[in-house]
Amino acid sequence: MKLDIKNFDGGAAGSVELSDEIFGLEPREDLIQRYVLWQLAKRQAGTHKTKGRAEIWRTGKKLYKQKGSGNARHGSARVPQFRGGGRAFGPVVRSHEHDLPKKVRALALKHALSAKAKDGAIVVVDQASATEPKTKALRERFTALGLGNALIIDGAELNQNFALAARNIPNIDVLPIQGINVYDILRRDTLVLTKAAVDALEARFK
Repeated sequence: MKLDIKNFDGGAAGSVELSDEIFGLEPREDLIQRYVLWQLAKRQAGTHKTKGRAEIWRTGKKLYKQKGSGNARHGSARVPQFRGGGRAFGPVVRSHEHDLPKKVRALALKHALSAKAKDGAIVVVDQASATEPKTKALRERFTALGLGNALIIDGAELNQNFALAARNIPNIDVLPIQGINVYDILRRDTLVLTKAAVDALEARFK
């Protein structure tokens, strides 16, 4: 697959041949879904917690005698039936993470990239850099390229001026190549790859 390389000033900067093994697959929704579920589960904090009856500080003495009072039979004030009692089957601190094989994760990333390529939603630029961290100037460059909702992937090191200028723009994410993931690719309309990012992806999946 051949794509023209652009720059953020709207000009042309040559062309690049994208590997069909990475960008030319027929997208599989099942693989992409498995990755997204794995990623979202992994980032859950799992810190939600309620107290069970064993953790409530309250007397364990029987409230009243078993028979003859005309009331229901109760033995403890810590039970869930009472206000201030323990929660029955409440949430506990735990990890929501589950396993996903490394090969499946790699394949899902290829299919997410292929899905963007199939939709014509990949833009390749020569580099993502700015001479000064000015959000207004960068927003104008994005508008000229038609980028209103985009994920921008650069090489191993981000240009700090570009990253600082872009972080204030809504619906624009900037990540180094190490941070590329299926969820962020899918949640943005356009995927913008620098030439360095394309080279890094091809080297990663070689």
